[in-house]
Amino acid sequence: MALVFQYGSNISSDRLNSPDRLQGDAVPVGIARTMDDFELDFTVWSRSNSCAAADILPGAGRKVWGVLYEIPDYLIKRDTAGGRRSLDAIEGEGTNYRRVHIALEDARGTPIENDVITYVAITRRAGLRTSLEYCHHIISGLQQHDVPSHYIDYVKERIVANNPGLRDEVKQL
Repeated sequence: MALVFQYGSNISSDRLNSPDRLQGDAVPVGIARTMDDFELDFTVWSRSNSCAAADILPGAGRKVWGVLYEIPDYLIKRDTAGGRRSLDAIEGEGTNYRRVHIALEDARGTPIENDVITYVAITRRAGLRTSLEYCHHIISGLQQHDVPSHYIDYVKERIVANNPGLRDEVKQL
């Protein structure tokens, strides 16, 4: 089993495990946060979502929270998924995102010793706007997995910073 850190729309178990994605094979292990500081942003265009998708940028910022999933190894790469949709295909690995290793700690601050992968943007672009539908997956996933409310507030701020037109709707999420 591969350990995968999800911080964007696939943080939602319902979305990640939907029939057109991993069909129930992604098992949430628990919430985790990055050991290094990152800034959540929306820097990559997603054709399938028709909006800017989430990315984490290293450097100034804060610890990014997300959900750690166990996913069968064969469902990670396109060439091993055996006719199923792989996580690499879902994430757009090689076109929009690249798969990388990431250092995490659990909610208590204990480092996660296992090898963990996530996806970060290959080419970041400014001026892209995210959508309410896309961000609803992020917020509902954070809430579903009981991520601390201060972090959910931060994500809402980042959404509005990216797309001020969503201010009123994001407050309702």
